[in-house]
Amino acid sequence: MVGNKNQPKSVKINIGISTEDRSKIVEGLSRLLADSYTLYLMTHNFHWNVTGPQFNSLHNMFMQQYTEQWNALDIIAERIRALGFPAPGTYKQFVALASIQEVEGVPKATEMIQILVNAHEAVARTARSIFAVVDSANDQPTADVLTQRLDVHEKTAWMLRSLLEE
Repeated sequence: MVGNKNQPKSVKINIGISTEDRSKIVEGLSRLLADSYTLYLMTHNFHWNVTGPQFNSLHNMFMQQYTEQWNALDIIAERIRALGFPAPGTYKQFVALASIQEVEGVPKATEMIQILVNAHEAVARTARSIFAVVDSANDQPTADVLTQRLDVHEKTAWMLRSLLEE
């Protein structure tokens, strides 16, 4: 390869998924990463700022949730890298890619719970939206990541919704 000696040499990827399909999958995974990061940050913010009679239980639950989400970010980003593309990793990129909006101010505890329900459901929708291209490309590792993420977000949304019932 002729060119700048400081630039890494590109190595062809031949894993049985076309470049076009890998690109489409990565587009979806990038949106999932952005939604996941936004949800992580939102949950951590709520952990820091929750108040009221449910403080202790919500503070601890939010910590468990943001810790799980933090670990998931690496799994999603590394799958993007394994498919041969750079993972988005800046606030600017995440804001442009995410379907979840940041929360202004500090909501009350019950409102935090509802916001998190909506955010987990949004991440689940984003993950589910990628399956068509993943299935058609016969990409089982990405399907596995999506299935695991769907399980976590749907279960977490259910548990949070349960807190809102009378």
